[in-house]
Amino acid sequence: MATAAASSASEPEAEPQAGLEAEGGEDGAKAAGADDAKGPGWELQREGVSESDGDEEDAMASSAESSPGEDDWEYDEEEEKNQLEIERLEEQLSINGYDYNCHVELIRLLRQEGELSKVRLARQKMSELFPLTEELWLQWLHDEISMAMDGLDREHVYELFERAVKDYICPNIWLEYGQYSVGGIGQKGGLEKVRSVFERALSSVGLHMTKGLAIWEAYREFESVIVEAARQEKVHSLFRRQLAIPLYDMEATLAEYEEWSEDPIPESVLQSYQKALEQLEKYKPYEEALLQAEAPRLAEYQAYIDFEMKIGDPARIQLIFERALVENCLVPDLWIRYSRYLDRQLKVKDLVLSVHSRAVRNCPWTVALWTRYLLAMERHGVDHQMISATFENALSAGFIQATDYVEIWQVYLDYLRRRVDFRQDSSKELEELRSMFTRALEYLQQEVEERFSESGDPSCVIMQSWARVEARLCNNMQKARELWDSIMTRGNAKYANMWLEYYNLERAHGDTQHCRKALHRAVQCTSDYPEHVCEVLLTMERTEGTLEDWDVAVQKTETRLARVNEQRMKAAEKEAALVQQEEERAEQRKKVRAEKKALKKRRKARGADKRKAGEEGDSEWAEDEEEQPSKRRRVENSLASGVASAMQEETELPRKCVTIAVAPPSEQKEKAASLKLDMPKVAHDSSKDRVTVFVSNLPYSMAEPEVKLKPLFEACGEVVQVRPVFSNRGGFRGYCYVEFTEEKAAQQALELDRKNVEGRPMFVSPCVDKSKNPDFKVFRYSTALEKHKLFISGLPFSCTKEELEDICKAHGTVKDLRLVTNRAGKPKGLAYVEYESESQASQAVMKMDGMTIKENVIKVAISNPPQRKVPEKPEVRAALGAPFLPRQMYGARGKGRTQLSLLPRALQCHSAPQAENGPAVGPAVTTSAATEAPKMSNADFAKLLLRK
Repeated sequence: MATAAASSASEPEAEPQAGLEAEGGEDGAKAAGADDAKGPGWELQREGVSESDGDEEDAMASSAESSPGEDDWEYDEEEEKNQLEIERLEEQLSINGYDYNCHVELIRLLRQEGELSKVRLARQKMSELFPLTEELWLQWLHDEISMAMDGLDREHVYELFERAVKDYICPNIWLEYGQYSVGGIGQKGGLEKVRSVFERALSSVGLHMTKGLAIWEAYREFESVIVEAARQEKVHSLFRRQLAIPLYDMEATLAEYEEWSEDPIPESVLQSYQKALEQLEKYKPYEEALLQAEAPRLAEYQAYIDFEMKIGDPARIQLIFERALVENCLVPDLWIRYSRYLDRQLKVKDLVLSVHSRAVRNCPWTVALWTRYLLAMERHGVDHQMISATFENALSAGFIQATDYVEIWQVYLDYLRRRVDFRQDSSKELEELRSMFTRALEYLQQEVEERFSESGDPSCVIMQSWARVEARLCNNMQKARELWDSIMTRGNAKYANMWLEYYNLERAHGDTQHCRKALHRAVQCTSDYPEHVCEVLLTMERTEGTLEDWDVAVQKTETRLARVNEQRMKAAEKEAALVQQEEERAEQRKKVRAEKKALKKRRKARGADKRKAGEEGDSEWAEDEEEQPSKRRRVENSLASGVASAMQEETELPRKCVTIAVAPPSEQKEKAASLKLDMPKVAHDSSKDRVTVFVSNLPYSMAEPEVKLKPLFEACGEVVQVRPVFSNRGGFRGYCYVEFTEEKAAQQALELDRKNVEGRPMFVSPCVDKSKNPDFKVFRYSTALEKHKLFISGLPFSCTKEELEDICKAHGTVKDLRLVTNRAGKPKGLAYVEYESESQASQAVMKMDGMTIKENVIKVAISNPPQRKVPEKPEVRAALGAPFLPRQMYGARGKGRTQLSLLPRALQCHSAPQAENGPAVGPAVTTSAATEAPKMSNADFAKLLLRK
């Protein structure tokens, strides 16, 4: 008690003394207070400012002392280049003021050129549109502090600090604020100002476990310097408050308190300290998770927030939300969760509105944040002009969907409706509401539809709301009917629910005549659920109508339903006919396959007989005319190679009469057969498809595919076998089957799809029998609209995945990035980027679209692939009367883009004869008999090759 009394009694004497010591001005104040109160964080910050100021002075001195010469010429050239870039950035910002990167680059260049007035203006404009990061604020504050000359300048710096601490929770800015306020301790009320700043800093970031310690130490050391023994109770209080809060390095703080205090530490302080230590142990897992994770650490912050919400301490909940938003300021869901907590729990007007305002500045494209902001402003009684101004800002925020504009208009119109006193026939508020309904319809029809090619309100929700207001609140059914007529003329007359909504409105606020008229129109126009409308009409006439009304209703409903049933029967018959046609086509395809299979067997048997005959003699050349075209091609190729080699050997001898000996066909066939590798033929077991994957697009040049692929797939599970597929000549065909022991391993192997193997993307897909599932296709990526995924086109082919990922990371958390390549692994200049949330993807579209990468201007859009065109089947083409080409003309897989014709030009048959000196003398012959080349025997073919 005596100590407290002494300290309180000595306060009036200590303050004048501090003021006298500071009479020498600002420098004297710094010498008296700040220079002696140097803690670890304090020293670091002050040295950083002084060193930067010193560097600037040295740079100015060196530039002043430098002599003109080559360095000046280079400097002038760089200055001119910077000026041109500044002009370009200013022009771009005049077009799009929301280009964040342009603002940052302009400030950097203006600061580099020393344009103080312009850099102030640029920073001011940017801070009005965006919340600034800690780095930008500290840079701005250091520049203003270095230029502050008098008390007015100091007040301007104080205002900047106040704005800075409102954007985000930044312990470094609060620490800088406290240090700077110490410099004004010599002014009137300077000591109270310093203490006020530090107390607010403790309220804001004092609970920060990792960075709050610096604020406590700076405040405590300041108090320990400026007071005498009578004021030591203030330092005692700071120590006790700090020890009662769970912070890192609490043991060191307690040891420092024991060393500083002359008296033993009270038991109550030790109990609070132990309790804080216990709390610290509970918080440590979450803090360590944050320290170990990489930014933005959203998942870790979400877990931390859940933990704090369970405990329920409002101050700590607010702090953890603020800490999370520093690194995740572009995550709308986090802002929504934070504002919802404040709206429902704290309900403090200034705090709630401040958070809502910051939310829409960080994520202006999110309509949910704007709607919550308007509701919060109405809830806390904000002036109507401010709410209207906020709504106008929302309209210019640039939403990404047409429906977002409908939602924000609906919220604002609801607000205006709640302002109207409908007990009066006419009022200013009612006229404003009606004018805003009119403006909303015009805005959606003009502005929104021009941008999105749709109004966003196909069901006319806003017009329906207006009609309900006129009918129920204004008793103006005439206006309501006019609005509903307009709604029906906009394509809604075919929907039963729209007519029933209108009927219910007439039922409640209109008369029976208009109800009957609406239902009669509904019976004629409705196409989705006409039975329901007919039932409502009959029910009304049964309850209220006359016999004549009943007869008219029955006649109309029966006629309408009969017509509907007739249309449905026709549609069902048509569908049944299509199903029957498809079944017949399937049966026909089955028969064709069976016939082909039988024909192949017969040809194979006939070929075996011919080989036997060829071994007995050489007189069977002409019997090979009906040989399968693919087999004939292989024999012809081997024959041509043999002829070429024979010609080369003969030309190396002295020039004599050249004679070429053509081996008999039996030897040729034996030679061709010897070229084939003796590969074992393993039949595919379709019963093992669930544990087998199909691997394709492998390099044909891959040697020993089984040896190279097995270690790659063993990482997914135990591999039974890798079964590569070889051609008849023994060459690897680029695909294989990999069989596992478990189905789980096969599923995991599908994740290796598109993995690079010897320079090509390897395709891994499920093993499916195409004969049983002819329409089965594997496409692992979605073909629908994905709002969290971007499609980027126009990329340079030299752009790597890492380079593009570094660019995209600046706008959000990238979950996946895929560069589109062709089958050979070469880039196509396209990419898909998947973000963690829709908001991040939207922000990336706004900032990356039109960006230049390696002299290529890229295009960025939300991923919404167009519908793939299903290739028209031959049967459908034939049914439609289109010319039908037999599949055998192009082989089993049809004609590919790279298929070459191996038929000699002399044997190619033209579709129409040509005159000597003019066009075709007759029409083109399109029949298969006319276009088919004449068959030639092997002997004729050999003579053709040898003919000079």
